[in-house]
Amino acid sequence: MILLNPAVENGEQLILADSHAHLIDGKFDPDRKEVVERSRAEGMSLVIDVGYDLDSSRRSAELAGQAEFICSAAGIHPHDSGEAPKNYLEDLKKLAACDKVVAIGETGLDFYRNLSPQDVQRRVFREHLALARELNLPVIIHSRQAHEDLLKILRSDKVGPAGGVIHCFSGSPEMARECLEMGFYISFAGVITYKGNSKLKSIAASIPLNRILAETDSPFLTPEPYRGKRNEPLYVRYTIEEIARLREMPAVELSKILLENTRRLFGIK
Repeated sequence: MILLNPAVENGEQLILADSHAHLIDGKFDPDRKEVVERSRAEGMSLVIDVGYDLDSSRRSAELAGQAEFICSAAGIHPHDSGEAPKNYLEDLKKLAACDKVVAIGETGLDFYRNLSPQDVQRRVFREHLALARELNLPVIIHSRQAHEDLLKILRSDKVGPAGGVIHCFSGSPEMARECLEMGFYISFAGVITYKGNSKLKSIAASIPLNRILAETDSPFLTPEPYRGKRNEPLYVRYTIEEIARLREMPAVELSKILLENTRRLFGIK
């Protein structure tokens, strides 16, 4: 097992929580077990592994059952909403009954790639919101070049008491403010480490500390200094360190807050 450099600041190890990963993605097929073991060996405290269709949601729940520090979410990504079977909501409800399935998602809108028709994306997103309200579970939301449409749906349909998170946030300060008012958490991925992303950096510096999360979205969106390579949960340290730099606070202190925020949102003791 190849170990990475431990996440240490002034002799104290960071407490790492990855609020959004896809360890069930095919890019981890050759060495998934090693990645999980390495994550635990290097002090990973919590990973939320997120499904993007029914099959990946099932496999995510199975993975969570095999590793104490992993929980999972079940949902249909907007890319896959056009292929959702008629009974998919019943399947998601059954998965949500599993002990370590802690959220519905990811779901949302993606008008950048438009891999599913926009009207279907909107319908499936609203169905996910209704299911999350029914089950009193938080919802994990994806939004790419569809922010206004997404906000319109959230304004009309509302999020349930369990709230949710806008993952890999890429919107405006105004969108962040409105989502916070609706009760959402805002999560930042490795793109926050990229140069020339001043707007996003400014938002990350201003989000209330009790409503901010960090994620990898692994195997995608790898942060500096590993940009261009496969991402994995341990790399969340670089996102945490960058957010801490932006907020002018110790990374160790921020890492503890982010773990508590992640646990609170997903109801994890």
